[in-house]
Formats: sequence, structure tokens, C-alpha cells
Amino acid sequence: MLLDLSIVQLSEGLKAKKFSSEDIVKECYKNIERFNPTVNAFITLLDKEDVLRIARERDKNRENNNSILYGLPYVIKDSYNTKGIKTTAASNVLGNYIPPYSATVYQRLVDAGAILIGKTNMDAWGHGASSENTDFGPVKNPWDQSRVAGGSSGGNAAAITARMAVFGIGEDTGGSIRNPSGWCNITGLKVTYGRVSRYGCIAYVSSFDTMGPMAKTVEDCSHILRVIAGHDPHDATSSPKEVPDYSKDLKKQLDGLVLGMPKECYGEGVDPQIINLIKNAAKEYEKFGIKIKEISMPMLSYGVPVYYLIGTSETSTNLARYDGVRFGQGREKFTKETMRRIMLGTYALSAGYYDAYYKKAQQGRTLFIKEYQKALSECDLILMPVEPMAATKIGELINNPIQNMLADIFTCQTPVGVPSLAVPCGFTKENLPIGMQIIGKMFAEPLLLQLGYAYQQVTNWHKKRPKLAE
Repeated sequence: MLLDLSIVQLSEGLKAKKFSSEDIVKECYKNIERFNPTVNAFITLLDKEDVLRIARERDKNRENNNSILYGLPYVIKDSYNTKGIKTTAASNVLGNYIPPYSATVYQRLVDAGAILIGKTNMDAWGHGASSENTDFGPVKNPWDQSRVAGGSSGGNAAAITARMAVFGIGEDTGGSIRNPSGWCNITGLKVTYGRVSRYGCIAYVSSFDTMGPMAKTVEDCSHILRVIAGHDPHDATSSPKEVPDYSKDLKKQLDGLVLGMPKECYGEGVDPQIINLIKNAAKEYEKFGIKIKEISMPMLSYGVPVYYLIGTSETSTNLARYDGVRFGQGREKFTKETMRRIMLGTYALSAGYYDAYYKKAQQGRTLFIKEYQKALSECDLILMPVEPMAATKIGELINNPIQNMLADIFTCQTPVGVPSLAVPCGFTKENLPIGMQIIGKMFAEPLLLQLGYAYQQVTNWHKKRPKLAE
């Protein structure tokens, strides 16, 4: 199967004319026809004949373009504006919205010659950890269709896992790339805040939102990030810091590094199977000459309330523009979960409660920044679970708002701006995928990718496919 190959293998095969972009696209649509009715990964699927025509054009003009993504089919979360292509954020409020402009990330992929095949399903507006809070039906996990794919970028993860696309572009606010990556057995990168432009991506929490790659391997993510990262004059929060060649130093020696494991992440409330799998991964890192060190981050238990107070507050502000007057439908079309978040945020920002809630949460955020600075002064990187449990049954999270929020307990910590890489690290006894995340200092993506790449050279968890996709 061509879609089992990495981005490098596909790019080299295309240049050597062993196969064509048209062949890869045909395989994508073949798998979409087989698997999408089951997993429901797409909201908008582009016309097959139109995409094949673009693929043939890429094949014809390949010698004039050196981009490694040239001619490769991908998917993008439906929170990204794509000029002329419906963009819904998985909400009926934007059910028929056709944007007049494109997000910077999408435009950079267009310029690189990558081929969009569809916009993927997600939790509406990014509000959820399971891709069930959507007006287009829940995304189902390819490993077990009775379970969720994770959220909010669940459609991306399901599409990549079921080999319906080569890679995907997600968005991570408090775990929306890492959560579904961990639960679907793919690799996902939450980048440093400002590393990739937010322009044209529908906002959830403006001061947290990050745009990043989702793919089969760490190496794939390194190539995608190279294309989408960098300063954007349309986004005042994008960093002017130079974008390195992330794939160049993947094989760099890792001995001498210190990997911290917060004791708060490996105790009560975390599935013992997950703890054992990540400790086994730590042993693999020791073989590379990396020192494993137990550290303490006592602030972690406050992550969920701090994240959700700030998150719902910014949500209430960001969604105020959807009034059904200028564009979109009426506000009565918001889902219950989105309404709940709007009301919570409006309450936290209201007169008499601002100081008690929103201001206090911002002070807590400052303490989190200091907590991470302290931890990352004791070690080079931090290793922790992506989720405290394996993928849940459909209905468990969407019908329990508190549990839905608590699912983000290890991923909502990183709105302090630091990057985090989610990598597959094994399976439970029920054959459900488990992911671990490696967290570093701001703009430490090269080091995160090096660690993830090294791990994937000595393990084969990331190569396993669900029976659905066999």
C-alpha cells in the first residue's frame, strides 16, 4: 500500500517515477470509499475527478518543483479557512460558509504543491476531547469503532490511521492534536506558540491556539513543519525566528540529555498500563545515553481549572461575532457544549466576577510558566502521558462535561507556549493505542523531533495498523 510509505519514500518514489501522484490519490479515494462510512472522518470531501486532475498536473510539472510535499494528498481540520471551499468548524452555525480567503497554513501547502482531498470532522469550534461535539456525527476510532477517535482534531487522526491521506494539519489548544494522535496511533506535534501562523484558522482560544502537523511518523512531521512554519505579516503573534531544517538533525546524538518524568503524572487516576508503557519507553531512552530523572510539578493539578477559565472566557469573546447577521446562521444552532462554554466564559468575565475568576486564572497561568521554567532548568525535556486512559466509548465524554474536561489533564498544561510531541508507545491489553508526549522549551522542536525520531527507529508501534485498514 502506497499510503503506508513515509513522506520521504513517497517523494523519492514520485521523482523516480515508480508511481504517480494520481496513483496515491486513487488509493486515498479507494480507502475513503471503504472506511469513511464507518469512521466518519470527513465533513467536506473534494470531488474525486477534480483532485485527480490536479494530481495529473502535479505529475506533469514535477521536474519544476523541489518541495518534498509536492503532489502528496493531505487533509486539513475544518477550522481552517480555504478559499472557495466550505469551512464549518463542525458547526451548523457555519453550515454553508464559503470563505473568501485562505488560512496562511493552507496557502503555504498550496504553494508547496500538496493536494487537499478533504476537510475533516472535529469537535465544533474545538470544544471537546473526543470529536463527538460535532453537528456532522461523531468520529469513530479505526482501532475500535465503538470508541472515540479523540479530539478535537479527531477526523485528521482517523483519516491518517485508516490510510485515507498521507498527512493532516490539525490545531492544538489544549491537546487537540496530541489527544487524537495518542488514541489513534499516529504522531502529532503541538508547536511553540507563534511558530506557525494562526491567520485564517477559526479561533478557539486565541492566546493558546497553535497549528501543527499530524502524520504517521516523526520524520514526516519534521518535513511538514518546515513548510508551514515561519513569520506571517498577517499574524502579529507569529514569530520572526528563523525556521530551521527540522529533518536535518534528526539523527543527532542524544547522549548527555536529561529527561524529566513528573511524579504527579504517574500515580492515582492514570491507567497502570499507560504508566508501564511510558516507563518502558524511558528505558529505551536510557540506551541512548539519556538520563531519566524524577521531577516534581505540583502545579499540574491546577491545570484544568486554569485552562478552562481562560479558555471559556476567550471563547465567549471569539464567538460573539457569530450573530447570524453578517454571516452564518443563528446562535440557537450552537451545540449544548459550546453554549455551556460561552456561558461559563461570559460569567467569568462579568462585572463582579472578573477578579475572582478570569484574573485569578491568568495569575495561575503565570505560575504555570514559572513551573515549566523551573522543571526545564532541572532537565532538558519532560516525558508524560498524553491521556490518563485509553480511548473512551462513544457517549462517555460528550455526556459528562466534567470528565470531558478532565480528559485534557496532561495536555492542557502546555498553553504556557511550549511545544509538545505526541508519539505512539504501545497498546493496552484491549489492543488500544497509547501515546506519550515529550515537552521542551519554547522553539525546542528540533530536539523534540530528534527524541521522537530516535524512539521510532528502535520501536515499531507507529507502524501498526488497525484491522479496519488492512
